[in-house]
Amino acid sequence: MKKQICILGSTGSIGTQALDVIEQHADLYEVYCLTANNRYEELAVQARKFKPAAVVIANESLYEPLCRLLDDCPEVKVYAGKAALDEIVQAEPIDMVLTALVGFAGLSPTIQAIKAHKKVCLANKETLVVAGELICKLAQQYHVPILPVDSEHSAIFQSLVGEDDNEIEKILLTASGGPFRTFTLEQMKGVTAADALKHPTWQMGAKITIDSATVMNKGFEVIEAKWLFGVPAEKIQVLIHPQSIVHSAVQFVDGGVKAQLGVPDMRLPIQYAFSFPKRLHLDGARLDMFKQPLEFFEPDFKKFKCLALAYESIRQGGNMPCVVNAANEVVNEAFQQGRCTYLGMADVIEKTMERVAFDAAPTFETYVETDAMARRMANELITK
Repeated sequence: MKKQICILGSTGSIGTQALDVIEQHADLYEVYCLTANNRYEELAVQARKFKPAAVVIANESLYEPLCRLLDDCPEVKVYAGKAALDEIVQAEPIDMVLTALVGFAGLSPTIQAIKAHKKVCLANKETLVVAGELICKLAQQYHVPILPVDSEHSAIFQSLVGEDDNEIEKILLTASGGPFRTFTLEQMKGVTAADALKHPTWQMGAKITIDSATVMNKGFEVIEAKWLFGVPAEKIQVLIHPQSIVHSAVQFVDGGVKAQLGVPDMRLPIQYAFSFPKRLHLDGARLDMFKQPLEFFEPDFKKFKCLALAYESIRQGGNMPCVVNAANEVVNEAFQQGRCTYLGMADVIEKTMERVAFDAAPTFETYVETDAMARRMANELITK
């Protein structure tokens, strides 16, 4: 029996690579549902190729255009709206849900998938950044596995396989350093979104590529690792590793270190999340250990202030990571539109952290309110 997969965000970088994995293993996996936010034309192309039972376009205004494109595919049901995302993940035939939506939008459907007892393959790190404690409690309550798709967290997960209850001394979380790793603060003043989107090793979507350039992405991954692996932030060390070959490592109490290495290819962690505990053949490049040296550097928290702010949000806890995430989504978009400078992004996030009301024990409703409040505050700070 083929496993039925729902891909939330199928037109993005993770979604399209997941479809490649499914195509390579058509005897094992089948697409049940595909979703997109705005890219209805790409969604229609995917639907024609993979023949899912359903597609969802989150932007309701694009429902009619999508229906017209799929007019001759009556077997594919078309739905629209954010509520439809929450509903579709609960569909009985679905075995696993790949959450590859960008930002806060991934939280609600992930919660609904967990409550529907679906295996969650998590590529939307913001879900754990915003509401890690809530998500982990729900996963335990409903006995649902959460398999990491981020390359770093997949590497940590793979390094922990077979270790059972062996104590972790620290997690070594690697970061490429992005395109501005060697820049001075003075040089950073004039960088543009076009510069930031030229990532040296990974092909990713625009939002995460900008986050990688500010190293906020790595800050979010520290928070994600804290919740996924139950390790406090002070035991998670970020290493700048420009080659992106060592995807992360785990150091145990005896001093032994286990790491996962591989070429920068997101299909590997996607496939591992789908197939765990089995490993399947994957077409693609193989690692050549003789090709280049492996380098590691300490991050500069003064240059990459966003990383420091992420650690500070963990220290404060409560709804503060939610504040940071919301403000970051706002400044990330503003930077891409030329409304905020590269260095100005961290300043806006820091001021938003100072101004949004702190809540030590947030509920889901608190997260929603915090998200809205932080976005409003960040937008006001940008326009000043």
